Amino acid sequence: MHNLQHRLVECYVFIDDYLQAHPDLATWRRSNNNDPDFTDAEVITIALMQGYFQTDTLKRTYQLVSENAPEAFPKQPGYKQWIRRLNKLTDLVGRLARAAALKAAATNLRRLYVVDSFPIPLCEPIRHGRARLLSEDGAYFGRSAKGWFFGFQIHALIHQPTGVVLTAMLLPGNWDDRRAVRALALSTGGGILLGDQGYSGEATFDWLYDEAQTLRVMPSDEGKEGLSTVSQVRQRIESSFSSLWRRFTDRIYSRSWHGIWTSLLLKILDFNMERAGIVATT
Repeated sequence: MHNLQHRLVECYVFIDDYLQAHPDLATWRRSNNNDPDFTDAEVITIALMQGYFQTDTLKRTYQLVSENAPEAFPKQPGYKQWIRRLNKLTDLVGRLARAAALKAAATNLRRLYVVDSFPIPLCEPIRHGRARLLSEDGAYFGRSAKGWFFGFQIHALIHQPTGVVLTAMLLPGNWDDRRAVRALALSTGGGILLGDQGYSGEATFDWLYDEAQTLRVMPSDEGKEGLSTVSQVRQRIESSFSSLWRRFTDRIYSRSWHGIWTSLLLKILDFNMERAGIVATT
């Protein structure tokens, strides 16, 4: 599969180049096997093929890579060892997603951002009465535009001109959006922040302006002078944002908060790499 080989090379080169530029990130191991033959770049490259194959699980992704490109990873470990190593690289995956986002954002320096959230349900509504999974990690009942759900919400800050996800957080489903927006706004360096009514309130507006040098704008401000395109801008970005999550989060297979977060970060990394032109769009 020529296209698969090309995708594997694109992903591996970006990850390996990043690790070469940041050698300190390879010092996290404390065992004698601190320089494995199968590298961290190879571990993450396989996981990123989930977007290429459009599969539901990382296990199926691993199987498809093994079946369709066995020569690409001659020292590939078994699935259990691979997934254990992948789950130890969550911080690195997050750093890579940020690096890809900054690469794209550098092509357009306008400080215009969109903040939004999307539910990550852990079960179907019919099971809400028995839902207990990951409750000790913060999973709880929340309400979105589609109704009630049990699980988490992912909150993301998107750079409007390029569409990349700059920062994201995974929080309990019942947390107020205004609790997340403050942390997200601190990563903007100032600018204009577009948000829906979930981010309303004078206290939130004042905090964002004073502490994050960010001007919050909502669709309700559209009638004000100079803000006639608020709804159009939000609709364009929200469409892209929603399609990303609908593609991967109809069902959650991970049984730990860490596993869910690693999986979502991989989706963000894959998305940002496409937006930044690092890999070809599938």
